[in-house]
Amino acid sequence: QVQLVESGGGLVQAGGSLRLSCAASGSIFSTNVMGWYRQAPGKQRELVATITSGGSTNYADSVKGRFTISRDNAKKMVALQMNSLKPEDTAVYYCNAEIKRRPWNSWETKWGQGTQVTVSS
Repeated sequence: QVQLVESGGGLVQAGGSLRLSCAASGSIFSTNVMGWYRQAPGKQRELVATITSGGSTNYADSVKGRFTISRDNAKKMVALQMNSLKPEDTAVYYCNAEIKRRPWNSWETKWGQGTQVTVSS
């Protein structure tokens, strides 16, 4: 069974920092794009940042210059360093990864269970 397990959420004051981590476990041959999404109450889930296996990154405009995504391919981990946090960053953050169980399998999209990030003003 393939799982994505997130850690690192919590409560922080505006202007503070948090670091989210996500580890993929189970029978995984390869990971492709990994990323972070978030969903605030009453809103749709939105992209925060993605990173390819080669290290190319993509960020939502709202987090550019404040958040940094990184990954460790060998450990099948992705992290999100969040600095200068704002109250509007409050949301449940979800880890996302495209994985292959075997070389001949198709890519599958997996999601973590989510971790709460709350930024107080």
